[in-house]
Amino acid sequence: MQKNHFLGKLSGLLILSAVLVLLGTLLGSMGTSWNISGPDETVLFEIRLPRSLGAYLAGALLGLAGGIAQSLFRNPLADPYLLGSASGALLGVGSILCFTYLGNSWLELIGLNGGAFLGALIGVLASLLLAGGYRSSLRLLLSGVVISVILGAANSLFTYIRPDLFQSIQSFMLGNTTLLNWSGVGIMAIALTLCLLITLIMSPVLDALSLGENTARTLGLPLDQLRLVLIGTLALATGFAVAQTGLVAFVGLAAPHLVRKFSGGRQRAQLLFSCLGGGILLLCSDLIARTLFAPTEIPVGIVTAVLGGLYLLLLLRRTPFGAHS
Repeated sequence: MQKNHFLGKLSGLLILSAVLVLLGTLLGSMGTSWNISGPDETVLFEIRLPRSLGAYLAGALLGLAGGIAQSLFRNPLADPYLLGSASGALLGVGSILCFTYLGNSWLELIGLNGGAFLGALIGVLASLLLAGGYRSSLRLLLSGVVISVILGAANSLFTYIRPDLFQSIQSFMLGNTTLLNWSGVGIMAIALTLCLLITLIMSPVLDALSLGENTARTLGLPLDQLRLVLIGTLALATGFAVAQTGLVAFVGLAAPHLVRKFSGGRQRAQLLFSCLGGGILLLCSDLIARTLFAPTEIPVGIVTAVLGGLYLLLLLRRTPFGAHS
């Protein structure tokens, strides 16, 4: 009975995902396209379909990373950017833009996506080094805050030295799905498959940690090593998503909350549903971003920030002060 209940919810989320991808393929800032041949064919299959699939995959990566972060740190306010990945990705983009304009053409081989991905990984690695590994979740979180501040200062220095870069960096900060293509879709699909597989295999570790660290250690689990694997998976999922869409706010934070009641307290179900919920949330936000003020599009990060902020405000009002999630 419980298995049928789980499969029913999973099927419902998958069907909703497929419907939204189809809707995203038909709807655009210039109106609705129904003709799958002729002039509309290129618009549908080379622009809207990869954009919709890409937005869904990026949201799924962020939702999965958010689910890992909240389960790993046992903190319902944890999100994928808490270990310095956001500031690192932004620094990577700023570095590529700045040094390319200064004549370092070899950096063009890395590209903005590569710079964002490497920057996100560097931010997480710097947080781990500063914290001395995973000895304490509190120490690691504080290290992430420190690294974020330092890298944020470096980003500010870039825009101060080169104010002409501000518009490009701001576009990355607000989130952008307009440049998604089939190459990005393929990269994120591979990344999501890998990260989701690792996470589902590691889900028993998160189940053990949910009972308390002492209880988990009595099971004989090498917790420090396993948590480092989960942090690495979190960093990879965040890095691949950020590299393609920029800094999209609130998806990784809100998605696990939206689907928590579906999981029944099981980490494997929670992480899988967080993945699907993140994809649905970002794709819905992208549809709003491209149609709300059509033909003008607004950055998708603004939509996710508004929707996520309103949801968390509602959540706070419904949750008694001092209650634990």
